[in-house]
Amino acid sequence: MDSVPTAPDVVENALLNGRVRLRQPARGYRAGMDAALLAAAAAPKTGERLFEAGCGAGAVLMQIAARHTGVSLTGLERDSLAAGLARENAALNGFGDRTTILDGDVAAGFRALDLAPFDWAVSNPPFFDDPGALRAPATGKQGAWMADDGLAAWTGLLLKSVREGGRIVIIHRADRLVDLLALLGEKAGSFAIRPVQPFADQPAKRVLVQAIKTGKAPLRLLPPLVLHDRSGAKHTPEAEAILRGEAALDW
Repeated sequence: MDSVPTAPDVVENALLNGRVRLRQPARGYRAGMDAALLAAAAAPKTGERLFEAGCGAGAVLMQIAARHTGVSLTGLERDSLAAGLARENAALNGFGDRTTILDGDVAAGFRALDLAPFDWAVSNPPFFDDPGALRAPATGKQGAWMADDGLAAWTGLLLKSVREGGRIVIIHRADRLVDLLALLGEKAGSFAIRPVQPFADQPAKRVLVQAIKTGKAPLRLLPPLVLHDRSGAKHTPEAEAILRGEAALDW
């Protein structure tokens, strides 16, 4: 791969043990564990099409592309700078021929994109939709933290973006699980939920939720993923294997 010069306000990080190079802003929102977990929870097959709402600089899409060959990827991003970085990252990693990054706002809905429904849709929606719920984030993190049109706009777009039988995967705050199930349950079911715990003896702070459009199977609560232990290592072996791209999160 040809080297791409790094601007002073952009840094380049290695993901999946060096299999992915990601250029992202040096300040503001930076992709990390949530993006890695979301990518590990998507399992598209060769020939399938996957959509991400709010793709940012493309951290999730690039990791999915590296994990799954022959999958067509489309990302939607309203921040033009982030969308530009996502396109650069697709080219930088050799995935440009199967990656499309669209400029657009989730609030406009899926119909505005004039696209056929996808097999998969993934998203890490902004964690807050009430400005009074937290101290105002830094300007560079505002769009990533605050859902201006509420969580319902994101779930509504995701539900429209997949075909019947298509799969939706979301990572979000654990305390929004009830809201996610209620919103997605309007047109989807067959829920599978994986809690993500900082330590085995602490409550989950994140949840990964998979829903199948028009699915009717009973809800399944899966074993939690524990990120850290007391051994002194940065991550548990299971979390480290996911970060390195050596393991996935099965449903």
